[in-house]
Amino acid sequence: MIKIEKFVVNPLGENSFVISDDTGECIFIDPGFFYNEEKDEIRSYIAENNLNPVKITNTHCHFDHIMGVEFIRQEYGIPLQAHADDAFWIERAEEQANRFGFEINPVRPIDAFLVENEKIKFGNSELEVIHIPGHTPGHVVFYNKEAEVLIAGDVLFYGSIGRTDLPGGNHNDLISNIKNKLFDLPDNTKVYCGHGPETTIGFEKSTNPFLT
Repeated sequence: MIKIEKFVVNPLGENSFVISDDTGECIFIDPGFFYNEEKDEIRSYIAENNLNPVKITNTHCHFDHIMGVEFIRQEYGIPLQAHADDAFWIERAEEQANRFGFEINPVRPIDAFLVENEKIKFGNSELEVIHIPGHTPGHVVFYNKEAEVLIAGDVLFYGSIGRTDLPGGNHNDLISNIKNKLFDLPDNTKVYCGHGPETTIGFEKSTNPFLT
């Protein structure tokens, strides 16, 4: 069984995740660690739980979700995976952060591109990649059927959806992809969002004002 540990980090309150299983292998999803105390906390968590990080997997590459990528790369010597359609956001990392009043260091290119239906493997576990463009063109989410969990990034929130007014965003695509792909998942699927609290597929199907 997989274990999901959430860290609320950086000035934008972004949710970063460490996903592990009983083998001790783990992956980072959307590492947004920005402040030194956040970096110390994640170092301690990995060490205290005897975890072996093997890769970074990003739902998308907006600056608040990649603030900690280079720190994690250097700390653990592991590669970054993300969808090819979000590579331009990596190239513009400093520019996009500056536009919102933040400074971050350059981020090296994506090491491996994720594709629809790919299985991200670690230990004895895996996550299925589902491509959900709309918030960004390369946005993906990660689903584990056995654990009934979805790591949704910024496409779906508790009572809301991701913004679509940044370059590459498309409101109609986002709505369509959520309804046609995510709402096909079981209602009791727990959704871990890129910001804010968790929700479920069933709750959002019946109550989300953007989707009902």
